[in-house]
Amino acid sequence: MKRILPLLLVLVAFSTQAQNFRPVKFNLSLGYAKPTGSGASGGILASLEPKYGVNDQLDLGLRIELAAMARAYILNGQNTEGEFKAASSYLATGTYLLSQTGFRPYVGVGVGLFTTAGTSLNSNSSTGNTGGSIAVGNKFGGMVRAGFKTGHFNLGLEYNLVPPSKGVLIGSNGLSTNYESANTYFSLKLGVDIGGGPY
Repeated sequence: MKRILPLLLVLVAFSTQAQNFRPVKFNLSLGYAKPTGSGASGGILASLEPKYGVNDQLDLGLRIELAAMARAYILNGQNTEGEFKAASSYLATGTYLLSQTGFRPYVGVGVGLFTTAGTSLNSNSSTGNTGGSIAVGNKFGGMVRAGFKTGHFNLGLEYNLVPPSKGVLIGSNGLSTNYESANTYFSLKLGVDIGGGPY
C-alpha cells in the first residue's frame, strides 16, 4: 500500500499535465520592424504562426509575416532611403520554452524565404541623375528570437538575417551605377496564442 500511493500520485500528475497540454496553437502578433542601415526607417508588421507542440516545451511552426518599412540603399556612393513598402516572409520555426508554467522565457530559430519589396531610387550627382526601379526579389535567410510568454500572451524580439540586394541601375545620363541595400531587420512583437492549453 505504501508503494502504491506514491505511484498513483505520479500517475495523477502526469494525467493532469496531459489534459492541460494541447499540441495545436496559432500565434497572432503585431509589432514594430526596423531595418538595418543608415537612413532606414522603421514601420509595422503583422504575423501569423501556426504551431505544433512536440511536447510542452518545444513548438514547431510556420511563420507568415508581412512587414512594411523603408530600407536603406547605397546608390552612386550616397546613402538614400527607398520607398515605404511591404515585404513578406515564410519561415519554418522552432521555439523552445525554458519553463513549463507561469512566466515562460523562450528562444527560437527559423529558416525560409524572404521576399524583398521593389522600389524606385533617384540620386543626383555632378554627372547627372542616376536612378531607376528595383524589382521584387526573393532571398533565403534566417531568424533568431527570444522573449517570454505568460498565459496566452507573449512579447518577443526577433532578428531577421537576410542577404543584401545588389545590382546595377542605368541613369538618365546613360551611365551605370551600382546599388546595394540591407534587407536584415529587427522586430519587437506583442502576440497572443490561440489554443495550446492554459500555458
